[in-house]
Amino acid sequence: MPPLSWRHHTLIQAVLSRGPLKENDFHSIFSDVTGKTLDSHKRLFNEYLKEINRELAYVQFELRACRNQYDGFVYYGVINTVADEQSKLGTKYSVPQIAFYKGIIEAIVQDTTARGTISNIEALNIRLENQVGSSEIPPALKNFSMSHKEKAIHEFIQDQWLCATSDGNIGLGVRSFLDLRSWFHNNEVPKCDVCNEAGIKADLCPNENCTVRIHEYCLKAKFSLTRNEKVCPGCGTQWPYVVTKAEAVEEEEDDTEVHQQPPEPLRRKTSRGSRQVQEEGLNEPSSRRLKRSRNNEDQELAGQSQSQSSTQTFRKAKLEKLTAVEVDNGGPGPSTRRATRTSTRLHR
Repeated sequence: MPPLSWRHHTLIQAVLSRGPLKENDFHSIFSDVTGKTLDSHKRLFNEYLKEINRELAYVQFELRACRNQYDGFVYYGVINTVADEQSKLGTKYSVPQIAFYKGIIEAIVQDTTARGTISNIEALNIRLENQVGSSEIPPALKNFSMSHKEKAIHEFIQDQWLCATSDGNIGLGVRSFLDLRSWFHNNEVPKCDVCNEAGIKADLCPNENCTVRIHEYCLKAKFSLTRNEKVCPGCGTQWPYVVTKAEAVEEEEDDTEVHQQPPEPLRRKTSRGSRQVQEEGLNEPSSRRLKRSRNNEDQELAGQSQSQSSTQTFRKAKLEKLTAVEVDNGGPGPSTRRATRTSTRLHR
């Protein structure tokens, strides 16, 4: 198996040094180091990921993609695939901080309303004693004060294990979605009915007896088309989803592109004689129609030439008459001079 090139190393180093990257940023780095656009080299991109993960598997790491359930964007990050005691020694967090983080995660995923968040007050009131299996509580957990919890929450958000939502609550961070996929599955966190991923932040079926939940971005993909029936896939209850104006316009544009007829080819403007031939003599032989068209065009040109010649003859006669009259009167007047200048311009 050939070793990884510097291009592979650059992709790995970018994710490790910058943390989880948005899909567009990761694709941009791939295009920069390879000189290939993802649109036309999707297969090459997948080959790069496969080769990188083949090498990272030797050290129990994986380059993985996940979707952030709060903003709907896809992120790429490197995660540890083995959660043993030895791997826990590599963390910078203390034992009370890890227990506090677990308590926050459990409080969020156990929320039956699938809000995906808890308030700051709820997080601070989490009892760390519930995270200890034994009856004896370590002193470190007993001494973990409110100020310690506030500092830990700040660090978790900064390191993207948690996130601060727009309404001031606390939710899961991108790293949690990347690293806890197996944990969500093992703890039987309810899944989205569309993508089959854990439904941490999702919309619930209006029927209280139905357990179906769907992510907001999955709901948009499923119900955004106006012609699709908006009912729960589990119980058939009408789902209160309203198609936005932007989605309706986008759908209309897509339908227009599909059904739009190709434009007619541009036709050269034909003369009046040619149009007459086309209208009156479509059944005549082509040679006869061509001959008639040429005769009509010659007649039009001859008529135009004759009209111009008559106009010039009339102006010349008028000029001679004015000249004769003004000679008798003792010299050319202003009318003759203007007519002479006009005649000169015409003859040029």
